[in-house]
Amino acid sequence: MDEAAVGITVYGCAPDEAALFREVAPRFGVTPTLIDEPVSVGNAVLAAGSRCVSVGHQTVVSREVLAALRRVGVAYLSTRSAGYDHIDVGYAASVGISVGSVAYSPDSVADFSLMLMLMLVRDAKSVLRRADDRDYRLNDVRGKELRDLTVGVVGTGRIGAAVVARLRGFGARVLAFDRRPRGGVDYVGLDELLRLSDIVTLHTPLTAETRHLLDRRRIELMKTGSFVVNTGRGPLLDTAALVEALEDGRLGGAALDVLEGEEGTFYADCRGRAVDDLLQRLQKLPNVLVSPHTAYYTGHALSDIVENSIVNCLEFESGKQHD
Repeated sequence: MDEAAVGITVYGCAPDEAALFREVAPRFGVTPTLIDEPVSVGNAVLAAGSRCVSVGHQTVVSREVLAALRRVGVAYLSTRSAGYDHIDVGYAASVGISVGSVAYSPDSVADFSLMLMLMLVRDAKSVLRRADDRDYRLNDVRGKELRDLTVGVVGTGRIGAAVVARLRGFGARVLAFDRRPRGGVDYVGLDELLRLSDIVTLHTPLTAETRHLLDRRRIELMKTGSFVVNTGRGPLLDTAALVEALEDGRLGGAALDVLEGEEGTFYADCRGRAVDDLLQRLQKLPNVLVSPHTAYYTGHALSDIVENSIVNCLEFESGKQHD
């Protein structure tokens, strides 16, 4: 088909993404329609004339939105994320909309995950806060080195594998859990991984089976004083159970780049307004790091996301199938 005829409507397009779409799209003969607001029933009509739309990972795409998109002729939806737990994929298929996700540099999230691990084991939050207050004394508790620790990696896809490679460079002992072991690392059962690991880091997709993968029972299996890092999806963790384990001192700390119920809070300026109670309790703890779903956010990864969103749409139009 003539690629020059392809139009893509891009919803929830932040200024940095918009600049990249304007730069990249002409190379593919694509004309993007860029819309600041997330897709909704009310603005689905703006996609009229485009068979392909792109949405951001913070946008919940409900059945009503999918039906509205289909009514104006949309046949393909590309999410600018690796997962599509925010989209009712089954309903999309039932109304004739195919859904695809994008691949992007796994190094962005892997680097960030290692940074969080290092900050946790060196108590960086407390150190930096004290230094900001001009208290330059050493901490009462000495830090730990990764080479002395066992790190459990839950999920060894592209990002998890990149984390494993980095951990080997630090000399850490690495254990892994994945429903589809890939070799090259010591795989154990999830419960055993939790019992043995000093740090547990989550990199598995969010599905019905992995929601609250670390629930109250599994959190209680973790070693006293151990750490948890989540740069995957917020609902992989039972947040209420995690907060209790942190507040009573059973866990040594947590670093959370994603959080249950983050929609409407992360990526917003919340100064001067209340936020979720569990989030407030987490941020008050000296051994908890919270970042607003930013692990993926590098120039390299964002460029990958934009380009692959366009490629997905072109491949759909050319008849290629997407998983």
